[in-house]
Amino acid sequence: MPTKIKIYPSPSALRPLLAQWQSQGEQVVFTNGCFDILHLGHIDYLEKARELGQRLVVGLNTDASVARLKGPKRPVVPEHARARLIAALAFVDAVVLFEEDTPLTLIQTLQPDILVKGSDYSVDNIVGAAEVLANGGQVLTIDLVDGFSTSLIIDKIRDAYRV
Repeated sequence: MPTKIKIYPSPSALRPLLAQWQSQGEQVVFTNGCFDILHLGHIDYLEKARELGQRLVVGLNTDASVARLKGPKRPVVPEHARARLIAALAFVDAVVLFEEDTPLTLIQTLQPDILVKGSDYSVDNIVGAAEVLANGGQVLTIDLVDGFSTSLIIDKIRDAYRV
C-alpha cells in the first residue's frame, strides 16, 4: 500500500476505518507524538506499540503544534515529510495529523482500544487516558530506548558543527 494512502486528512475521515477494524475484532492501538528526525527510539517504540494490537494509528503533531510545544526552531522535518516517513513503516496502519497541543479531541473521535505512550509518562498523566478507560479500553506505557531522542540528536549536531 502506498504510504500516502495511509495518511488521513482528518480524524473524521479515519474514524470509519477504525470502526470497521473494531467490528472485525481487531484491537486498535493509538499513540501520538512529534516524531521529528525519525530515529531508533521512535522505531522501537512504534514497533512495540503495534505488538499490543492488530492495528496501529499514529497521531502526528502538525508543524504549528510542534513549534508551540518544542520551540520556534522545531520541527526540523516538516509535517508532510514526517507523515510520509511514519506511514512508510510496515507496522503503522494509519497516520493523522492534529493541530492541537494535545491529542484529546483526536482520541475522543477515534475511540481506540489501546492508548500507548512512552514510559516517561504515567497512566494518570496521559492525555485521553480517562476517555479510553471509560470506553473499556486500556492505557499502557512502553519502555524507551536509552540514549535516543530528537533533542539529543540535535544537540550532537550542534556540538559537532559548533552551531
